[in-house]
Amino acid sequence: MFIKLLKFSVLCVIILTLQISKAQSDIQKIPIIIDADTANEVDDLFAIVRAVGEPKFNLLGITSAQFHTSPYATDSTVVESQHINERLMTLMNRTDIPLPLGSNDALKAPDQPQDSEAARFIIKKAHQLKAGQTLQLVILGSCTNVASAILLDETIIPKIQVNYLGFWHNPKANTYDKKEFNSGNDTLAVNVLLNHPKLNLRVMTATTSQHLVFKKTTVDTQLKGKGNMPDYLVNRWETYTRWWTKKDPEKTTWIMWDVAIIEALIYPEWTTLETFKTPKENTQRDINIYTKIDVVNMKRDFWRHINTLLQK
Repeated sequence: MFIKLLKFSVLCVIILTLQISKAQSDIQKIPIIIDADTANEVDDLFAIVRAVGEPKFNLLGITSAQFHTSPYATDSTVVESQHINERLMTLMNRTDIPLPLGSNDALKAPDQPQDSEAARFIIKKAHQLKAGQTLQLVILGSCTNVASAILLDETIIPKIQVNYLGFWHNPKANTYDKKEFNSGNDTLAVNVLLNHPKLNLRVMTATTSQHLVFKKTTVDTQLKGKGNMPDYLVNRWETYTRWWTKKDPEKTTWIMWDVAIIEALIYPEWTTLETFKTPKENTQRDINIYTKIDVVNMKRDFWRHINTLLQK
C-alpha cells in the first residue's frame, strides 16, 4: 500500500511540474494574432508560414482581412482571404489555430467600427492575457479589424501593441505617403491607429520592407515538389498575376513585405527601430518605425524555419 501511495505521489508531482513548466513557457512566449489580407498577394502566405511553429510565438489566431481597392477585388475579398487561411492551415496540419472571419468592408466613419468575429476575437484574447503580457497584433493588410476592435472596446489599449505593415516613409524628412496599398484599403482605420494618443504603434514601412526580396530559383530549390504546403506556396507565386508593375514579367523575384514584419518581431536585433512624430494631419504623438532590416539574416532564418517544418 505504501509503495502504491508513493508511486501515486511521485506521479502527481511530475504532472504538476509539467503543468507549471508549460504555464511558464506560455507566459514567456509572445502572444500574437496575425491579421492578413491573404488572398491579395503572395507574401502573406510566406509570412504566415514563417509564424506558424515559431517557438517564440504563442500564435493565438489568424484573422482574415479585406482588400477592396485591388483591381482583382470581388465583393467578398475577406472570404477569399479566409479560404486561403483555412487551406494553408489544413496543409500544415494546424487546424487547431483559430481563424476568425474579419470584416468585408472598410470603416464608414472614424467612430463607427465594423463589427466582426475577428474584432471580437481580438478583444477577447486581449482581456484573457496574463499579468505582464502584451498582445502583439500584426497587421499585414488593411487595419479594419484592429481599428474596429479598438473602437468597440478601448479598454484593450493598455493590453496590446499594434505592428503594422504600411505607408511609404522618408525617415530624413519624416514625411509619409499613405497612398501605399495597405493604407489605402482603409484610410479611416489607419487614422484610428495614428490618432489614438495611448496606442502603442510600431510600423514596418513599405520603404523598409521592400528590400526583403526572394528569388524564384531559391523558392523552387527549397519548396518545389515537396508536397502540401511547399507546393501550395510555389503555386501561389506562379499563378498570381501582378497588377502593380510590368517589370520582371517572369516573376523571377518577389518582395516579401510581410515576412519582414514577422522576422522583426522574432529578432528585433536584426532591425533599426526609431521614434518619429505621426503625420502632420494626425494627432501629434510618437510612434516607432523600422528604418533598417538585416535582409541576409532574415532570408537565412526563413529558410531555416521552412527546413525545420519539413523535417517534422
